[in-house]
Amino acid sequence: MIEIRLIPEKEFKRVRAASIDKYTKLQILADMCRANAIATVKRAGSGHLGSSFSSLDIVVSLYFAEMNIAELGIAHPDRDIYFSSKGHDVPGHYAVFHALGIISQEQFINLRRHGGTHGHPDVSIAGIEANSGSLGMGISKAKGMAWAKKAKGSGGRVIVMTGDGELQEGQIWESLQTTTHQKINNLTVIVDCNKFQSDKALKHIVDLGNLESKFKVFGWHVERCDGHDFAALEQAFAKLKGITDKPKVLIADTVKGKGISFMESPTEVPDEKFLYKWHAGAPDDDRSEAGYRELSESINHRLHNFGLEALTTEVIETREKNRAKLKDSAEKVVNAYGEALVEIGSDREDMVVLDADLSADCGLRLFENAFPQRFIESGIAEQDMVSTAGGLALQGLLPVVNSFGVFLASRANEQIYNNATEKTKIIYVCHYAGLIPAGPGKSHQSVRDISLFGALPNVITIEPANAIETRQALKWCVNQASESCMMRLAISPSPRTIPFPDDYQFVFGKGTVVVDGHDAVLFAYGPVMLNEAMVAAETLHE
Repeated sequence: MIEIRLIPEKEFKRVRAASIDKYTKLQILADMCRANAIATVKRAGSGHLGSSFSSLDIVVSLYFAEMNIAELGIAHPDRDIYFSSKGHDVPGHYAVFHALGIISQEQFINLRRHGGTHGHPDVSIAGIEANSGSLGMGISKAKGMAWAKKAKGSGGRVIVMTGDGELQEGQIWESLQTTTHQKINNLTVIVDCNKFQSDKALKHIVDLGNLESKFKVFGWHVERCDGHDFAALEQAFAKLKGITDKPKVLIADTVKGKGISFMESPTEVPDEKFLYKWHAGAPDDDRSEAGYRELSESINHRLHNFGLEALTTEVIETREKNRAKLKDSAEKVVNAYGEALVEIGSDREDMVVLDADLSADCGLRLFENAFPQRFIESGIAEQDMVSTAGGLALQGLLPVVNSFGVFLASRANEQIYNNATEKTKIIYVCHYAGLIPAGPGKSHQSVRDISLFGALPNVITIEPANAIETRQALKWCVNQASESCMMRLAISPSPRTIPFPDDYQFVFGKGTVVVDGHDAVLFAYGPVMLNEAMVAAETLHE
């Protein structure tokens, strides 16, 4: 296991106090934050570095040079308010908060752990102004903050960052219209235009076209600049300050993974699409060391040029990953699901698979490559995806709709209900079901989907226990179910492969005995809870 090193707060104070030209100083501070973000994500075992690094130069410009937070503090009513709507970039924000002393080092290094920081923005953490969740809510929330500042006579601006892929969400365009109509002119939106989504180039998901023209048509003042050029950012913010008669947008052209050479370059695949590998997850030991070393050498070279000593770092305690072996050996039900889709799709030419920018996580890539003419990529637009599925079903096709359960069940619930009232057949697959893995935080923990779907008419809910049941349950939903179905699928490697009889056949409404006993009966479903039930049985037996 590698040695994980952290740059302490005192080093940030030393650099801030040094006689260095302001743009070089900001670059050094940004790269120091990048290095610390790598350390915390590596220690946590997961997190989002690509989108943190694309936005970090902007965030550092705001907190260290542009906003009045350092002067007034994070609770002053006249403070400038900044928050991220895209949410994935929060490891970078925590690095900035640690550098400014807003959060403690102990809290900072415990990313995605109890007592530490959340995997996505949460207001329980000092410095975080708003929770993130399903994408697209940020401009509306920022508009409410800006309206409140005007109503209360408070000073300070409201600034919110969105991702470029996030602009596919319909609520974004609702908020753009109402902001201009309501004359909310103390609001600035920054678009982190890094041109990649969770794993593909944005242009291959849903091309946004001419963003500048679209914002202008909605009545917003638009500036555009290089999001990694500190002088250009300073000039853009100065121009935006001078605009007082309309809301403002800064389109910042950025590079996903900026600062780490191997993270800046996507991988080309044969169909001329590009896959981005570093959206989520912690780099392996070699990559983590290489990235940290690249940043450290760049920082120390700049410090040396100004006659300053190299950085002093601290070794932080690493965490043993109890699931490391499981990731290599245990089954993933989502893989079985993806394989079954292709098998069933070979026979059912009426089956159409829909996705919301999560094709890799949802195991859809095999189907997408095998049957591209029957694969619909909707982008980050769950409501649109579900209503599209409704139209397909009304025309006699069988849609299979995929997204994370927390987004599909709640964001598109009204659309799912509308489809259900038409008594057509649609299969909804809620991935990332349940609390595990818990690290991303409440925004990704799907605990409402069962009740939300359970309240709907004409929908059956199933969660398979293992790969065998996943394949058979999907076949049953496609070929035998008379009404719509919702399948819940865990995203992580199963804690263990749940044992089933060799002659197992899926029968809806009928369970399977996994462990024999005499004193009590425990009902469970899905690989996570069945494993817990088996652990309980084994413990009692011992």
